[in-house]
Amino acid sequence: MATATRSTVINDPVGIHARPAAEFAQAATASGCTVTIAKEGGAAVPAGSILSIMGLGIKQGDTVVLTVDGDNAETVADSLVDTLVKAE
Repeated sequence: MATATRSTVINDPVGIHARPAAEFAQAATASGCTVTIAKEGGAAVPAGSILSIMGLGIKQGDTVVLTVDGDNAETVADSLVDTLVKAE
Protein backbone atom coordinates (compact mmCIF):
# COMPACT_ATOMS: atom_id res chain seq x y z
CA MET A 1 0.00 0.00 0.00
CA ALA A 2 1.35 3.41 -0.98
CA THR A 3 1.21 6.69 0.92
CA ALA A 4 1.17 10.18 -0.60
CA THR A 5 1.22 13.56 1.13
CA ARG A 6 0.33 16.92 -0.39
CA SER A 7 0.26 20.46 0.99
CA THR A 8 -1.73 23.33 -0.45
CA VAL A 9 -2.64 26.86 0.58
CA ILE A 10 -6.32 27.73 0.77
CA ASN A 11 -7.03 30.89 -1.21
CA ASP A 12 -10.82 31.17 -0.82
CA PRO A 13 -11.59 34.35 1.19
CA VAL A 14 -13.95 32.37 3.46
CA GLY A 15 -11.69 29.33 3.81
CA ILE A 16 -13.16 25.84 3.66
CA HIS A 17 -16.86 26.33 4.37
CA ALA A 18 -19.77 23.87 4.03
CA ARG A 19 -19.91 23.47 0.24
CA PRO A 20 -16.20 22.84 -0.42
CA ALA A 21 -16.01 20.66 2.70
CA ALA A 22 -18.88 18.53 1.39
CA GLU A 23 -17.37 18.25 -2.11
CA PHE A 24 -13.97 17.32 -0.69
CA ALA A 25 -15.39 14.78 1.77
CA GLN A 26 -17.41 13.12 -1.00
CA ALA A 27 -14.34 12.91 -3.26
CA ALA A 28 -12.20 11.53 -0.42
CA THR A 29 -14.77 8.83 0.38
CA ALA A 30 -15.23 7.94 -3.30
CA SER A 31 -11.47 7.48 -3.74
CA GLY A 32 -11.49 4.19 -1.85
CA CYS A 33 -8.34 5.27 -0.02
CA THR A 34 -7.81 6.27 3.61
CA VAL A 35 -7.53 10.07 3.51
CA THR A 36 -6.81 12.56 6.28
CA ILE A 37 -6.63 16.35 6.24
CA ALA A 38 -4.94 18.67 8.73
CA LYS A 39 -3.99 22.28 9.12
CA GLU A 40 -0.21 22.47 8.85
CA GLY A 41 1.20 21.57 12.26
CA GLY A 42 -2.18 20.37 13.56
CA ALA A 43 -3.89 17.07 14.17
CA ALA A 44 -5.22 15.15 11.16
CA VAL A 45 -8.91 14.30 10.86
CA PRO A 46 -10.73 11.87 8.55
CA ALA A 47 -11.28 13.61 5.21
CA GLY A 48 -14.56 11.76 4.64
CA SER A 49 -16.22 13.63 7.52
CA ILE A 50 -17.68 17.04 6.67
CA LEU A 51 -17.99 17.93 10.36
CA SER A 52 -14.36 16.99 11.04
CA ILE A 53 -13.19 19.15 8.12
CA MET A 54 -15.34 22.07 9.26
CA GLY A 55 -14.01 21.62 12.80
CA LEU A 56 -10.49 22.42 11.60
CA GLY A 57 -11.54 26.04 11.05
CA ILE A 58 -9.49 26.40 7.87
CA LYS A 59 -9.26 30.03 6.78
CA GLN A 60 -7.82 31.85 3.78
CA GLY A 61 -4.03 31.59 3.80
CA ASP A 62 -3.94 28.40 5.88
CA THR A 63 -1.86 25.51 4.58
CA VAL A 64 -3.55 22.12 4.68
CA VAL A 65 -1.84 18.76 4.51
CA LEU A 66 -3.52 15.77 2.87
CA THR A 67 -2.33 12.22 3.50
CA VAL A 68 -3.60 9.41 1.30
CA ASP A 69 -3.01 5.71 2.00
CA GLY A 70 -4.02 3.11 -0.57
CA ASP A 71 -3.72 2.02 -4.16
CA ASN A 72 -2.97 4.89 -6.55
CA ALA A 73 -2.24 7.18 -3.58
CA GLU A 74 -0.23 9.65 -5.69
CA THR A 75 -3.01 10.03 -8.27
CA VAL A 76 -5.71 10.27 -5.62
CA ALA A 77 -3.74 12.91 -3.68
CA ASP A 78 -3.32 15.06 -6.80
CA SER A 79 -7.01 14.71 -7.61
CA LEU A 80 -8.05 15.70 -4.08
CA VAL A 81 -5.83 18.80 -4.15
CA ASP A 82 -7.52 19.76 -7.43
CA THR A 83 -10.91 19.23 -5.76
CA LEU A 84 -9.96 21.54 -2.90
CA VAL A 85 -8.65 24.25 -5.23
CA LYS A 86 -11.66 24.07 -7.58
CA ALA A 87 -14.13 24.06 -4.69
CA GLU A 88 -12.89 27.44 -3.48
